[in-house]
Amino acid sequence: MMEEEEFEFAEDLEAILHLTPEVQLAIEQVFPSQDPLDRADFNAVEYINTLFPTEQSLANIDDVVNKIRLKIRRLDDNIRTVVRGQTNVGQDGRQALEEAQIAIQQLFGKIKDIKDKAEKSEQMVKEITRDIKQLDHAKRHLTTSITTLNHLHMLVGGVDSLEAMTRKRQYGEVANLLQGVVNVLEHFHKYMGIPQIRQLSERVKAAQSELGTQILADFEEAFPSQGSKRPGGPSNVLRDACLVANVLDPRIKQEIIKKFIRQHLSEYLVLFQENQDVAWLDKIDRRYAWIKRQLLDYEEKYGRMFPEEWCMTERIAVEFCHITRAELAKVMRTRAKEIEVKLLLFAIQRTTNFEGLLAKRFTGCTLTDVPGQKRPDSPLDPTNPFLEDEPGEEAGTEKDEDLTKPKKPKAPDNPFHGIVSKCFEPHLYVYIESQDKNLGELIDRFVADFRAQGPPKAGTEEGGAVLPSCADLFVYYKKCMVQCSQLSTGEPMIALTTIFQKFLREYAWKILSGNLPKSSTNSGGLTISSLLKEKEVSEAAKFTVDELCLICSILSTAEYCLATTQQLEEKLKEKVDKVLVERINLTGEMDTFSTVISNSIQLLVQDLDAACDPALTAMSKMPWQSVEHVGDQSPYVTSIIMHIKQNVPIIRDNLASTRKYFTQFCIKFTNSFIPKFINHLFRCKPISMVGAEQLLLDTHSLKTVLLDLPSIGSQVLRKAPASYTKIVVKGMTRAEMILKPIVCRDTLCSTGPL
Repeated sequence: MMEEEEFEFAEDLEAILHLTPEVQLAIEQVFPSQDPLDRADFNAVEYINTLFPTEQSLANIDDVVNKIRLKIRRLDDNIRTVVRGQTNVGQDGRQALEEAQIAIQQLFGKIKDIKDKAEKSEQMVKEITRDIKQLDHAKRHLTTSITTLNHLHMLVGGVDSLEAMTRKRQYGEVANLLQGVVNVLEHFHKYMGIPQIRQLSERVKAAQSELGTQILADFEEAFPSQGSKRPGGPSNVLRDACLVANVLDPRIKQEIIKKFIRQHLSEYLVLFQENQDVAWLDKIDRRYAWIKRQLLDYEEKYGRMFPEEWCMTERIAVEFCHITRAELAKVMRTRAKEIEVKLLLFAIQRTTNFEGLLAKRFTGCTLTDVPGQKRPDSPLDPTNPFLEDEPGEEAGTEKDEDLTKPKKPKAPDNPFHGIVSKCFEPHLYVYIESQDKNLGELIDRFVADFRAQGPPKAGTEEGGAVLPSCADLFVYYKKCMVQCSQLSTGEPMIALTTIFQKFLREYAWKILSGNLPKSSTNSGGLTISSLLKEKEVSEAAKFTVDELCLICSILSTAEYCLATTQQLEEKLKEKVDKVLVERINLTGEMDTFSTVISNSIQLLVQDLDAACDPALTAMSKMPWQSVEHVGDQSPYVTSIIMHIKQNVPIIRDNLASTRKYFTQFCIKFTNSFIPKFINHLFRCKPISMVGAEQLLLDTHSLKTVLLDLPSIGSQVLRKAPASYTKIVVKGMTRAEMILKPIVCRDTLCSTGPL
């Protein structure tokens, strides 16, 4: 029975001591140990084998058993001590819980006592301060009552004084008193239900109404609508009346201003009636001279009568501008057939000068508060695209600097721009038509001058330079833009842009494309015999030196026109109204100039290409199977190199200002010549090995010349662009690869000619 019980106990103990890996890991972290007995995977057999690895070690088995038994007894003692120590833990925990509960109950009791005491203290404070609050309310009400009574006393006295002073026309005292009465009356808005207060308010309104009527009557008497102005200077009464009008309804002030200005300008309407001779545009200076005299007269006689903040001088000038604008529009509608360009521009110039004078003298603060009038739609933008140069500069300087100078800082906007000159806008078609006619005549003159003077000569300063007519055209555009931008930034600018487009195209067609030399269809050139005899071959070129200079000059002119037209488009967009910006588009004209540039380069390429054609033809007809030895370069190579040395330096020197287009010429010529050369190589049949070697030598010579093409014949050696070098190397390498297999095959096989 004992053995069975011990066996069951061991099984139970093993089941109890089986811990999860997480628990075992935690125990190892808290109680680290190197003892094999503490390991979770303890194996008794391995442990015994460790203690007794050999049979001889069994001699110490008694000592080992005694040590293990001693260790077991120590563990039992430790376990017993721990178990006994935990006997009273449950009882101690229950006791601590009961003590905590008792402490919490005591704490709640103390908190309740504190709350009760706080409520009692609050009630006590309220009882103490109740009387103080009542005293504060009483003080506040008493202060308000005293203040209201003082205001009422002031109001009653002020209303009585106001009525008395109004009857006596003591406007100087009324101006200050009325403002004070109005301010005091504002304090009684919440008391308007009281009959006495409402009665005082009505008396103030009646006094204000009476003052307004009385002041208007005084001004009507002093400045009657009919008859002449009152002689002498203004009275102090009217000056004080203006101060009162500042306090009254703004309608009174506007009525005074309106009547005074109408009376002050009544003479103008009579002097410059539509049927008067001075009303026409040629006498427009007299209008502005008249208002200048009137403004000086006003400053002298009435400058101190009106308050400074009324800006009466500016108001008179603004009203004059509105009247003038309407009168001029009426006159021009009636006599539209008599309007000429010079007369129109004269009137516009004088008018814009007057508007500029107004901008220097006045701020424009009255433009937004004049009844029935609005501020001009589009203020002047003083930065014009062609205003950088002085009028006395030469055309050559202007063409280089017109559009390339940095912008000047913008001047302040002119608030008076268009206040009168807007009336000319409906009649600007006369100006536009005139510019159309003038530009047409200018283009015709350019054509006639070109025919009379002939193309630029080689070796002169004009050779390859931009044509002078181009500068003249853009100088005239400058003049037109300055004038039109001063007149209007609306539809007239769009119409002028259309005119610009028309004559830019005509210039490109008539002056540039129309004067390009025509390429000849003749097959003139060298014969095979002349090539073989290495005779003079300069006659193979189709264009003369002067014609080459002309083509380069036209190319340079087209390049300048292209760049200038692009900047012109940007300037026009800056000048025109924002809503019309999208309608400014000179892309078509820029494409036209690009086409002229492309055609010019193509002519230069075709000319040099055609000069080389006879030599290539002679190459393909030579008996290459009969060549017996390899010598210097062949005559056709010499001919090609000679043509290149004749044409390329001329073209390079005349395109010095436009290097990128000279590079394009070199690339296009190479792209045309190399495929043609390879095509003629295929025609050179049959070819012997020696003939192939000679062709290979010729190909290398041409490759060397083509690589030096951009700087050939130049004293200044400049490295060719990488893109160009790549094209030459790729193309000529292909030609060499066509010939090298023939040389190698004949060398290895010795089979003779193909």
